[in-house]
Amino acid sequence: MACAILALPSTALAGSGGSGPGDGSSGPTGKARLVDGKAVPPSDAPRRVVKVIRAANEIAKGKGYCYGGGHASFRDNCYDCSGAVSYALHGGGYVDSPMPSSGYFNWGKRGKGKWITVYTQSSHVYAVIAGLRWDTSMTAGAGPGWSNQMRSSAGFRVRHPRK
Repeated sequence: MACAILALPSTALAGSGGSGPGDGSSGPTGKARLVDGKAVPPSDAPRRVVKVIRAANEIAKGKGYCYGGGHASFRDNCYDCSGAVSYALHGGGYVDSPMPSSGYFNWGKRGKGKWITVYTQSSHVYAVIAGLRWDTSMTAGAGPGWSNQMRSSAGFRVRHPRK
């Protein structure tokens, strides 16, 4: 697949989603950063990616971990890995209902995405969004959270949004 690179002033990209209609079609030039446990999207992040980050921030370290959390409804008192990933992706309109980790086996497209990549296996799922890992394990504190540190993706299926 060919990709065009456009030279636009940074003000043209900020918050607009770059050259695409907010769909994440262009790859990141910036990386989200962590401030007090919350992700701050880069200025060139597409609108939908910013919405995913904002949704994830709503439950980042503010909700604990519980098996099955976030499955009956997006709104819950606690979240498991797939409930947390579903919550974040729902914020950007990428999923309509919560899914278990195996539900992501055929979700979207194969391979790494430009802005969002989901790593899934039967017992765990996590996402890398704008360069930060969104996960319920190997993050500070309890429950869903962000991390700059990547983890091994060995044994995981790698998926990304279709649009």
